[in-house]
Amino acid sequence: MTTYQILGYGYTWWRGDALPTLPPLPGWRVTGAAPQILAAISGQTPAEIEQRLRAAHQPYLAWLDDQPVAYGWSATRQGAIEELELRFTIPPGNRYLWDFVTLPAWRGRGIYGRLLQAILGLEAPHAERFWIATTVDNHAAQRAILRAGFRRVDALVRTAEGRLRVLALDHGERAAVGPFGLQLGLLSRAEQDRS
Repeated sequence: MTTYQILGYGYTWWRGDALPTLPPLPGWRVTGAAPQILAAISGQTPAEIEQRLRAAHQPYLAWLDDQPVAYGWSATRQGAIEELELRFTIPPGNRYLWDFVTLPAWRGRGIYGRLLQAILGLEAPHAERFWIATTVDNHAAQRAILRAGFRRVDALVRTAEGRLRVLALDHGERAAVGPFGLQLGLLSRAEQDRS
């Protein structure tokens, strides 16, 4: 009998992993994001964006021609999943990718996966490993992350006792060294089997 609830999934891409080729998209480019533009399209205040920048988070903005179409962030030191009240340290040489949004008019065009790949290309010279998470019910994001070349390595779970833990999945050896596994620990066999 399962004694834990899956809340979301963790994915990773390590330098040297395969990176699928995505079809070209005319007018596509990715840049760093000016706080004013990011505030205008994200609904965040300039003060919230400045706070993220001071915490060493790097914003990225995807464009089609001169139109901003999506954004996302890369964290270098600290990460969080606010919905779970989870905060974690990002090991040196790692990045945690978070808060990705494709603007509604541009959804369904493969923009999210392209933005992820662009960030990998821009940051891989400075980082070995990249991590990202989704909620259990965000199937569109899960598909995009996998198409971009990431591997699903773990599930974030809540045990019957109410603790957050990590259940290693495929490539489970990677789950143990990721920010979620290091912070929460892997779900033990006894915790998995407890009824």
